[in-house]
Amino acid sequence: MPSWRPDPSFYPSPRMAERAPPETIAYVAAFDPSRRTPDAIAVVDVDPASAQYGTILSTTAMPNTGDELHHFGWNACSSCLCPNAPHPHVARRYLVVPGLRSSRVHILDTQPDPRRPTLVKVIEPKEIAEKTGYTRPHTVHCGPDGIYVTALGNAEGGAPGGVFLMDPETFEPLGQWEIERGSQKLAYDGWWHLGHDTLVTSEWGTPDTFENGLVPEILLGSKYGRKLHFWDLQRRKHLQEIDFGEEHQLVFELRPAHDPTKAYGFVNCVVSLKDLSSSIWTWYRDGDRWAARKIITIPAEPADPDLLPPMLKGFGAVPPLVTDIDLSMDDRFLYVSCWGTGDFIQYDVSDPFEPRETGRVRIGGIVSRAAHPAAPGKPLGGGPQMVEISRDGKRVYFTNSLYGAIDTQFYDGGFDGWMVKLDIGDEGGMAFDQRFFLSWPEGHLPHQVRLEGGDCSSDSYCFP
Repeated sequence: MPSWRPDPSFYPSPRMAERAPPETIAYVAAFDPSRRTPDAIAVVDVDPASAQYGTILSTTAMPNTGDELHHFGWNACSSCLCPNAPHPHVARRYLVVPGLRSSRVHILDTQPDPRRPTLVKVIEPKEIAEKTGYTRPHTVHCGPDGIYVTALGNAEGGAPGGVFLMDPETFEPLGQWEIERGSQKLAYDGWWHLGHDTLVTSEWGTPDTFENGLVPEILLGSKYGRKLHFWDLQRRKHLQEIDFGEEHQLVFELRPAHDPTKAYGFVNCVVSLKDLSSSIWTWYRDGDRWAARKIITIPAEPADPDLLPPMLKGFGAVPPLVTDIDLSMDDRFLYVSCWGTGDFIQYDVSDPFEPRETGRVRIGGIVSRAAHPAAPGKPLGGGPQMVEISRDGKRVYFTNSLYGAIDTQFYDGGFDGWMVKLDIGDEGGMAFDQRFFLSWPEGHLPHQVRLEGGDCSSDSYCFP
């Protein structure tokens, strides 16, 4: 008799996901900062045994210009094996790709040839706004009951931003997720602790405050996001907020522990108004409430003002600008992108309150412009930005663009795009793979990376 069988890339636990076969391709969102040519999803060969290793195999162009493809995800993942909302018959097949600037959502089919995905549907901003009340979709996560999309603006582009749901098979926008919003107004990232029935969201700002670049008056006035919000996942009700304080601005990427029995996670704060440092915080369960503690402070570096962009000349320093973080599948290593200085740092966070630095490399940077070992004479612009980790934790990939309008604020004149890979030691430490240094084709900049079969920021698990 025929029977439904789960997608083989779905794993009930992070322990099983660690044993997955290594990825052979990566999907990378790339955009045109000039908004003159269509953005695209590129397929990159990451198989070391391939003759085309470290090159772009194909690109799938979007039908319009000016989308600014940003954070994208899968239609379905390992969360479909959760007992509260099982969907074992669906497959990790479609890429859900929002345009942060245009508010479109694109659906790409990776079958029958994963190396040549095809565009099968475009959901226009009018439909998203009418059905969900939101615009500026930012982050996509596949959940046990549908596709969750965070959005930075309401239908008019103002506050509140929030979360909407999409059907994982038809891709219809279903509607606003929140039932009781409480005090939440600003939005950015969203993820969850499935084992503790809790959704967490972070904050950036409304589209008018960042779409053409960061606004110094808003930043220095502490009017960008600085809070975490905790929600009852099933009741869709706001439970609690944690305010990091006026000093801290831009509370961004959420990385909850993969083990569903662990009620903690990590989030980065991009900049301190006090000293330009960046910080990493652990949120955790404290009795019957959630709490957060700063565990890492990364200081700014003094610099010659003549080498700094106008936005930083008066400070005489390069801020680290931690703009992305990622957590290995075994919850052991946290990777931190310092887009400003060019540092990429690995911390052992086996104890989530006592991190220990175990590796550091530098590439790019506002002042340092550090080269890749494969091209030692080529100064690089941009810095470590969107980071992705293989499921077995042996390989790390990252790209160098943050957001088109902000790239040129901090890197005078802009920069060319690139993507690199690091090899990771069993006990920590990391080194550049000298065979993998991908200079991006002129006219586009790379951002989010997704790995074949899932990665450390795509899936969530219901079993330890």
